Amino acid sequence: MLPPSLVRALADDATPDAARRIIDLAVDFLDASRSGAGPVSTALSSSQLAARFREPMPAEGVPLEWLTQRVRDDVLSDANHLTHPMYMGHQVSSPLPVAIWIEAVISAMNQSIAVAEMSPTATVLETQLIRWMCESLGWGSASGGTFTSGGTEATFTALLAARARAMPDAWRDGVGDDAPSVVCGEHAHYAVTRAVGELGLGMRRVISIPSRDWRMDPDALSAALETLAASGQRAMAVVATAGSTATGSFDDLERIGVLCERHETWLHVDGAHGASALLSRTHRSRMRGIQRARSVAWDPHKMMLMPLAAGMLLVRDERDLSAAFAQQAPYLFHSAPGERGWDQGTRSFMCSRRADALKLWAALQRYGSSGLAALYDHLCETTQGLHAEIIRRGDFEALHTPESNILCFRYLGTSANESALDALNASLRERYNASGDGWITTTILGGRRVLRVTIMNPHTTPSHTSRMLDTLARLAGA
Repeated sequence: MLPPSLVRALADDATPDAARRIIDLAVDFLDASRSGAGPVSTALSSSQLAARFREPMPAEGVPLEWLTQRVRDDVLSDANHLTHPMYMGHQVSSPLPVAIWIEAVISAMNQSIAVAEMSPTATVLETQLIRWMCESLGWGSASGGTFTSGGTEATFTALLAARARAMPDAWRDGVGDDAPSVVCGEHAHYAVTRAVGELGLGMRRVISIPSRDWRMDPDALSAALETLAASGQRAMAVVATAGSTATGSFDDLERIGVLCERHETWLHVDGAHGASALLSRTHRSRMRGIQRARSVAWDPHKMMLMPLAAGMLLVRDERDLSAAFAQQAPYLFHSAPGERGWDQGTRSFMCSRRADALKLWAALQRYGSSGLAALYDHLCETTQGLHAEIIRRGDFEALHTPESNILCFRYLGTSANESALDALNASLRERYNASGDGWITTTILGGRRVLRVTIMNPHTTPSHTSRMLDTLARLAGA
């Protein structure tokens, strides 16, 4: 028998008043950061924050008022404020409001979307969303896909499907000693090499293609594929990138696609960041040739500004995705042999999976594809404005022209010593982030330490990017 105190707590927590207490935490958090007030992040270290939560597991519950106050004081107070206009850090979005609120509905439904009978509306809704996205790629009715946790899972699943096509007995027999190769650009996301290792192919099977202007060099790719063919080796897949992590650059998908067709090689496009350019009339040309791909990773939780997590894997022929997962589970999946069943679990790693498709569907209903396209254009335009300002100034150097919403640059200072400039830029980023005035990232580009911004917040304006440069310059001279 449940203790009376627990029964009361369960009843009280299901009331509108309790819901408002929780929702108000999110509302206040968003309001405070969106206004630009307060620090962007915390100056405390992970060890310092860990001391705040170092306590025995609670044996008894506490009042909801106490819990909400502790979340406010101990969790939200030192969280990263992604909706703060001075946050220009990683590729994590300042999420759209309707998608934030619909998260509570997703949790309230608690549908396991992998099985149609466990999620009657959400499973078909995901299927419709996948259909819309496949159509935007220029694919026909044979295409399909699944939601994923993000681009890493999507790329892994795509390469699993490519392995099933190249080695149809690998699920039963393993890959053996004669594993095929996977070809990718030198700036490909680490998800590619991780997948190659996890698939048992071996890291020596990865062929890295050098870049030209931060994009995979198609001429070098052509030479590599010709060398593989001449030596009798197999290329299981080529992985191109649309919106690279380092610079936001787009590989030449048209030329790469033609090469893959000539060599009958699977083309996977990691469009986790950049595939949303397809929504934009201004930027969709960067995705020219995408219809030639056999699989595409696309993360709505990046440039479509969804809350985490909302990733997708799309395939030109859905049968390729189904073939990647050879197991049978008749206690869950009930489609007849040869039929396209509604169960998404036959095309996905996960079985217990949230109905994350609902938040993307809600955002498209509320703002329309044109609204999401306008947001994409705005983020890119703001980044282009930052690039133009850096060109006008003499104290910073831009490392590339932005093709999306990512820009790498560095402070020049007065030293001509490259190692000294590397150290200066690394320390500058640390001091800037610790100041609370803003938040940016850093990377190595062309062998040099550089500063890197990703504009993921519609509330970030040119005045904020100018303020970021001014503050960096001031800190550098301090």
